[in-house]
Amino acid sequence: MSNAHHAIVFLVDIDNTLLDNDRVQQDIQDHLERELGAQCRERYWTIQEQLFETLGYRDYLGAVQRFRIERPNDVRLLSIGAYLMNYPFADRLYPGALDVLRHLRTWGPAVILSDGDAVFQPRKAEQSGIAGAADDRVLIYIHKEEALADIEQRYPTDHYVLVDDKLHILNAVKSVWGERVTTVFPRQGKFAHDASIIASNPMADLTVERIGDLLQYDLPALAARDHPIPSIAR
Repeated sequence: MSNAHHAIVFLVDIDNTLLDNDRVQQDIQDHLERELGAQCRERYWTIQEQLFETLGYRDYLGAVQRFRIERPNDVRLLSIGAYLMNYPFADRLYPGALDVLRHLRTWGPAVILSDGDAVFQPRKAEQSGIAGAADDRVLIYIHKEEALADIEQRYPTDHYVLVDDKLHILNAVKSVWGERVTTVFPRQGKFAHDASIIASNPMADLTVERIGDLLQYDLPALAARDHPIPSIAR
């Protein structure tokens, strides 16, 4: 645990923020259909959705275990776990994602802040290169917006910058931290383009179309709330 106090700390999500998780999910479904057929693909994803409703995060490996209980003699299911654990996550990084993390680190700690399970999500962070680019500062919670006190204890700061593709997460954190956090909304992935979500949530302090766009911003100035957010000359 790091207890050093910093002037600014950057908290950056993984799925559809640094990494194209929509493509990852599509790849998984395509693999399931190729290896097991459309019926098994649909059943696995139904279990996946049920677990998501119960847990609040995607439990890919847990869905494999649940599926196996239903089909205990189908040895083909063993290949699903191997595919998931060996998935080439680095191939699904958004352009400039790791550069942005390195860019943030020039001003303060870049901390990966994600929801997820305790096995697959850390694997994703490691295998993609995200963890390394963030100096292995990786926090994964069940519901990160409910873990703010723990985040503050681990990374105390005068000001946080939170980068996340989900407006409801940004606003939940803003409701607690107020002016102590600047919210950044990269419009990537299905949630970031869901009209109902956009209509029902205030916009973030800064919206960018791609995570790589943050390379163009004077990021420490994000904490200077009484000034416009400046961009670097292009």
